[in-house]
Amino acid sequence: MEVTVPRAVPRSRATLTAAIGTAAAALAAPLALTVPAAATPGSGEYTVTALKFTVDTGDRTCVVDADLYRPAGVDARHTAPAVITTNGFGGNKADGGTAGAAKAFAQRGYVGLAYSGLGFGNSGCLISLDDPRIDAKAASALIDFLAGKRAADDGTKVDYVTADGGEGGDPRVGMIGGSYGGAIQLATAAVDRRVDALVPLITWNNLAYALDPQNAVGTDVPGAYKWQWANGFYLMGEGQPLLAPSLDPSRINKLGCLHFVDQACDTIRMLNSGRYPAGRTDELLDYARSVSPVSYLKQVKAPTLLVQGQADSLFNLNEAQATYETLRAQGTTAKMIWQSWGHSGGITDPASGELSLGSGNLESSYVGRRVLAWFDRYLQDDEGADTGPDFAYYRDWVADPQRTYATASRPPSPTTTYYLSGDGKLVDNRRKVVRGSREYRNWLIPTSHSESSLAGLIGLPDPAPYDTRGTYLDWSTEPLAEATDVVGIPKATLKVVSPRTERVQNSSDAADKLVLFAKLYDVAPDGGKTLVHRLVAPVRVPDVTKPFTVSLPGIVHRYEKGHRIQFVIAASDGAYLGNKGVKPVTVTSAPGDTGTVQLPVVR
Repeated sequence: MEVTVPRAVPRSRATLTAAIGTAAAALAAPLALTVPAAATPGSGEYTVTALKFTVDTGDRTCVVDADLYRPAGVDARHTAPAVITTNGFGGNKADGGTAGAAKAFAQRGYVGLAYSGLGFGNSGCLISLDDPRIDAKAASALIDFLAGKRAADDGTKVDYVTADGGEGGDPRVGMIGGSYGGAIQLATAAVDRRVDALVPLITWNNLAYALDPQNAVGTDVPGAYKWQWANGFYLMGEGQPLLAPSLDPSRINKLGCLHFVDQACDTIRMLNSGRYPAGRTDELLDYARSVSPVSYLKQVKAPTLLVQGQADSLFNLNEAQATYETLRAQGTTAKMIWQSWGHSGGITDPASGELSLGSGNLESSYVGRRVLAWFDRYLQDDEGADTGPDFAYYRDWVADPQRTYATASRPPSPTTTYYLSGDGKLVDNRRKVVRGSREYRNWLIPTSHSESSLAGLIGLPDPAPYDTRGTYLDWSTEPLAEATDVVGIPKATLKVVSPRTERVQNSSDAADKLVLFAKLYDVAPDGGKTLVHRLVAPVRVPDVTKPFTVSLPGIVHRYEKGHRIQFVIAASDGAYLGNKGVKPVTVTSAPGDTGTVQLPVVR
């Protein structure tokens, strides 16, 4: 089916709606198509053709469902670069973000190709978590189509995508998408060097870290299972054939693992068991890493603009920074933007100066202008396009929408050290530390709350964060003499005492080790507390007899004058599985031997 579509709203530059992979993507309405009297070159009009592609992923053969967006006036003599986009987890090619991105590029003269990821929409195969060995093979087959090397199943071929020079079969092609639609870009670029530019939004670096976070630095000990997010997506994936019945046998695995590949189901089952058996844990977490950019970034050479959300407890800022640092270290062109919104919400109001997916305020938003420039440079060969600074971040305390973003040559590192005093104070000088000990203990049920991802997934209100007395310890600064901006990844060095843990921590099950949760609050003069972006750092302590360092989730936050910075370690968190049994914990401070908190403060 081919439908011709007019330009909806005349603009100086066409609107781009970046794809975002949240659970809500599955509910997005399909793009409404209307037919004009005629399509004239350069008018922003385009045609949409529904296509099917039979692909062999190596694991199985299945059909990929796609829509081809062809700009008016583009033909073999007037070629155009192409942009591929696909959905977030649970979505399909017709989602507002996915179809909207293809539409916007077609309006700007690009050939757009939007497709439903494997196992979603009307595409076949199992859900394989953007595995470069499977999902990227399917994406590579679509690049073959754009190169004119293969036809769609109905015989449709293209000869109007700009060639990238060199040997034949290399089209000028970029990719954009969010979350699940972000990781597939990196996977595809790792196996297919024909990809010329990437814009992954709010995606992961390491699924093992994302689903089982371990924020203790320099250890292979598994973390604390993020059961709400993981099970929400797992149940959504397993329900695909039931919610959208399909006779395609390539989408069905077996009873007990209906729609995922076996290793994904095995990993979820092990994590839900609350056990970390020796050997098996390593095997399954190694699988999670193998389908993650952390395992294949060394093959990614395409220029990459990373966009990550500050409000994101699924894939936090640390994920993007890890990818950014790896790409830069190996010489791959990479820049990074920390925007406000992510999987956990954030600002999308166009009046705020943030990119709004629904409004498509590309030209009037900072992130939108950066995306346009990125593709101008690497898909249109516009060497004069200003792709912006290496690092930019959103400041929610700045009222002027034109000044909300600040820039830097690199993400800031910790600059300011505070010390944990025995009297519960967070002091700026080791000499101010007071000797003392305090204790907390966990209950057999969660006693602290940060964010309920399940509430967000199904649209229910989420209670404010809280901690229950006796199950956490806190340290607070004096009221700040001036506003203090924290931008980056804080760190903490801790030493805890837990004799009950010490007796069992060397067993064959890592679940016997101590679990705790570190986090930062903003305490107002009236005593009101805000958990910054509702983020926590789960830690499974490698060895309670030794000090350990914790990498907290990256934040961008202003502590106003008169407010206090509060550091908390809690025994539990309702969004994660916690301790096996009750494990009392003591933290002791002395002037020459105490824990520290290091903050990346910018001036």
